Amino acid sequence: MPAPELTFERRGSGPPLLLLHGIGCNLRIWDPVRPLLEGQFDVIAFDLPGHGGSPVPPPELASPHALALAVAAGLDRLGIETVHIAGNSLGGWISLELAKMGRARSVAAFSPAGLWRGRTPTYNIVTFRAFRVLACRLRSVFAHLAGNRITRTLFFSQFFGRPWLIPRAAAIEISNTFADAPGFDMILDASIPECFNEGQAIDVPISIAWGSRDVLLLPWQSRFRDELPAHTRWSTLKGCGHVPTYDDPRAVARLIFDNFGMAKQR
Repeated sequence: MPAPELTFERRGSGPPLLLLHGIGCNLRIWDPVRPLLEGQFDVIAFDLPGHGGSPVPPPELASPHALALAVAAGLDRLGIETVHIAGNSLGGWISLELAKMGRARSVAAFSPAGLWRGRTPTYNIVTFRAFRVLACRLRSVFAHLAGNRITRTLFFSQFFGRPWLIPRAAAIEISNTFADAPGFDMILDASIPECFNEGQAIDVPISIAWGSRDVLLLPWQSRFRDELPAHTRWSTLKGCGHVPTYDDPRAVARLIFDNFGMAKQR
């Protein structure tokens, strides 16, 4: 079965850099970071299958590995064999799957999902499902709630370290995108029994960054290192949450540039 054709935006010039978002988001989540990258990279941001403008995959193509194959097919359509990759959450997991496939020149993964034992921790599943329900139920009034820094902070505190920094319009879009993502349930269900594994042989630069305020992927549940190569670089983004792009876009861009620099030295 052919992979779905993915919606994307492409701007800038230089080596190709692919940006991948997490479950329930879309390519807009990278908006604060992209202008910092487009002067030195050919920046390509995809909507993952079942998110944004990309079609919903069939159930048998909804696992993280299958989503990585869909992204690889999207790169093929653009005539790109290998690419630098930055991914967040599920996008970070897919980035590592692409590295296993030999499609990555380097990987910068921000709070990547999948680094747990066996299956997704129940805490993560409940958090995502609860936020999805909340986003759906508050949709009619969220435009009003988003105008208040306190309610905006309370609403997004599980995902962002500094939710009050998210502009009102962006906060509305993030919430609506989470509520509307048609592939959310299918992809979450397909991911639950999975974890990232057998990545020890990846030979490109890998940087993994966790937000110091990431309260979603807990250190004792979701940050195991043994499935990644020994040369993996680990760091912490101070003041950032699970999704760091609005918390500190410059720190996110800086880590991507640093990882790219390591790739150039090889």
